[in-house]
Amino acid sequence: MEPLCLGKPSDPGRSGKDNRLFVEAVLWIARTGRPWRDLPPSFGHWNSVFTCFRDWVKADIWKRLFDAVSGDPDMEYTMVDATIVKVHRHGQVAKGGTQNQAIGRSKGGMTTKILALTDALGNLVRFVLLPGQRFDTVGVPTLIDALAFDALIADKAFDSNAIIADLDARGAKAVISQHSRSAMPLAIDEEMYKWRHLIENFFGKLKEFKRIAMRADKTDQSFASMIHLVAAVINSR
Repeated sequence: MEPLCLGKPSDPGRSGKDNRLFVEAVLWIARTGRPWRDLPPSFGHWNSVFTCFRDWVKADIWKRLFDAVSGDPDMEYTMVDATIVKVHRHGQVAKGGTQNQAIGRSKGGMTTKILALTDALGNLVRFVLLPGQRFDTVGVPTLIDALAFDALIADKAFDSNAIIADLDARGAKAVISQHSRSAMPLAIDEEMYKWRHLIENFFGKLKEFKRIAMRADKTDQSFASMIHLVAAVINSR
């Protein structure tokens, strides 16, 4: 991870004093869900840490760190699912309003939906953020674009003719629970479908970090960066 970090002596601008301590500071925020102003002084001045975090967000460093520790995913089969997170009032005041972010009003109030794709081991491969009221199927084409896999496992929320046609076209097996109203339901591999619990386990681990379970980040960029950092920790365990 170290070569990907900003603030190395070879980088233009000011060098980072201790990137390891800085990453731990951001993880403290992710774990506790506390405001940046509550950051313990041992990590440095909170505003300097926040400014550095935003610099890394803009430079897409958190995504690069995630990619660096995620290794070679097991794409024998993949799993897709979504989870809803509430948006704290502090996260609803981004410049331009919530309509410019993946924040929408659903039954739970102002929410964001995390739509994720994991590999056969339940490790995150990709995710997209959607407003809470959007259908889960909307983000699937983006998640599976240009990926090669043998099967896709999903619950009945993803029982879509378009998704199944896409899987058929690429020669991938559809292991998708069927709606009771389906006129011609597919016969699915029930034993393979049982492995869907792995993506649910991933969401459980993700939401152990309170900054993810309750979105307080104003922008999708910052929230996605928090998810990439936390997922990097989960994938490397």
